[in-house]
Amino acid sequence: MKLLDTSIVIEQLKTGMYRHGAISFITLIEILRGVPVEKREAVKKHLEKSYTIIHLNNEIILEYCEIYDKLRKTGEILNDADLLIAATAIASNLTLVSRDKDFERLLKHGLKLESSL
Repeated sequence: MKLLDTSIVIEQLKTGMYRHGAISFITLIEILRGVPVEKREAVKKHLEKSYTIIHLNNEIILEYCEIYDKLRKTGEILNDADLLIAATAIASNLTLVSRDKDFERLLKHGLKLESSL
């Protein structure tokens, strides 16, 4: 199984062509915040049925903090949502599927990345 980044899931929702995988709780939130309130519950149920949702746990929290410390020491910045998605992939030993080139910086921190262009 692979962890799908938000842009990948949005594309799948638009095209109706789904790829089996997992999504981070952050991806779930990022998608749902853009859905009209009257459709939000139905979309949430659809996402929960279509993907394995990986919720925040101690391993992800500790991985996030470790990567954050390393990036801070080198002056690198990555937004919290992307850092949590990457930490989820690393802590869960999953390959992240994404179009976002910012994740490439995290290869040296243990992220396995599959670019989907």
